[in-house]
Amino acid sequence: MTVLELVKPASPAPVEAKPKDRTDFYLSVGLTTVVLALLAWNITGFPTASDDEGTYLAQAWAVQHGKGLAHYTYWYDHPPLAWIQLAAGSWLPGLIAPGLLAVAAGRIAMLPLQAAGLLLVYVIGRRVGFPRWAAALGLLTYGLSPLFLTMGRQIYLDSFAVVWILAALALALSPSKHLWHFAAAGAAAAVGVLSKETILVILPAVLVALWQNTARSSTRPWAYGAFASGLVLVGCFYPLYALLRGELFPGEGHVSLLGAVQFQLGSRSGSGSIFEAGSGANALLHSWLYYDSVLLIAGSVATVAGLALRRLRPVTVAGAILILVALRPGGYLPAMYVVQVLPFFALAIAGVLAWALSRTRGLVKPVAIGLAVLLAAFVVAPRWYVGDRRALTADDNAAYVETARYLRAQPPSTVVVDDVLWLDCVNAGYPEDRVIWFYKLDLDAEVAARLPGGWRDVDYVVSSPALRQDPGTLPTVTTLLRNSAVIESFGSGDGVIEIRKVVKEPS
Repeated sequence: MTVLELVKPASPAPVEAKPKDRTDFYLSVGLTTVVLALLAWNITGFPTASDDEGTYLAQAWAVQHGKGLAHYTYWYDHPPLAWIQLAAGSWLPGLIAPGLLAVAAGRIAMLPLQAAGLLLVYVIGRRVGFPRWAAALGLLTYGLSPLFLTMGRQIYLDSFAVVWILAALALALSPSKHLWHFAAAGAAAAVGVLSKETILVILPAVLVALWQNTARSSTRPWAYGAFASGLVLVGCFYPLYALLRGELFPGEGHVSLLGAVQFQLGSRSGSGSIFEAGSGANALLHSWLYYDSVLLIAGSVATVAGLALRRLRPVTVAGAILILVALRPGGYLPAMYVVQVLPFFALAIAGVLAWALSRTRGLVKPVAIGLAVLLAAFVVAPRWYVGDRRALTADDNAAYVETARYLRAQPPSTVVVDDVLWLDCVNAGYPEDRVIWFYKLDLDAEVAARLPGGWRDVDYVVSSPALRQDPGTLPTVTTLLRNSAVIESFGSGDGVIEIRKVVKEPS
């Protein structure tokens, strides 16, 4: 052995890398799987299919088949990116189970999107500093709410928008603070706005998240620049599309983006105030509270309280903005608006509870935990059980399923239907120009041109709750109902669906 070998220091023992902690992954995925199973259970039976769902699904069909952005004239009522995303996957469930009602197949295609939303709620909870149990509570509070198990099943543009804005928040709160994360946050926010324009009001919450997650002098200006770049580069495609088609500005003989915006902001009739008894907004609020008063009331209180907590502000600012928008008098409040509210209220509840428990000491802490558990067991659980049980057992679409089956068995004819059944008829082989969405009979000149004889050119009208909901406001529909006879009916009560043969006057 040489002298050098004697004095050479021994090689350090290899350091074993610590195994990566996968607890968050397994916990979030496990809880999401449970909620998703409940969401999928009876998704075809509850809730009742709505005309809005059928419309978005038919627009996705138009994209799939190269028919443009809608199955009728696209008039820029909403940005199209949500149903473009829906078009990517809505064909698969119907291919596997062709007997499904078209809307039911579309709902199944929404499940991956809802899974992403649930996971993002957990991720955001952890990134704003929640302990694991609080992040899990936020996910479960969101996912087990009867409102989510009802409206989360439906095909709504708001579901796409809220998932993308949650993704923007998660990226803005990225612990690694890479510049591309902030640019991706801007792009995700733009995709959210192009999925449903009303999500635009939550952008200040993403800006708050960027502010809190960056250093004042070094990364903050670059972060905001990257965010703005992603937002503008993706967001500009929509007005650019309208400009290239000559449909950006209002004019004679064509639809326009700015004309649609003007209608939405100024011409559309409002829902009244939520505080005004008998108003549309008040009735809507009561319908939401009927499904889940716990999340809405506790979430509102937690949102206001959470504004005082710095780490919760990205979440509570979003919730507070949504509350203020709902409270404005005279504005239009759609039924699906609550979809945007739910994840932020759930996170606010979990965050405020986690903060409160972290401030308790000694004997107070187990007492507080015990009270919270008792409250959950004897107040929340019984209320949610009723709503969730109905979501898992009710069959509210039996009449639609029977009607679709009947129409598939008939030879093609000129038929007026609601948009729930439009795609079922087209899939059954009816020429798409002879299946007419009732709403367009009086409101689309292109449809009127197809029917030179007016209502007499229609063979059948399918009278559904959606078609009957505004009696007298659509003259041609009213005339069809008056000059037709029932030949088959399905369901009962207010939910009855009638197949009516048009009785044409002798020429």
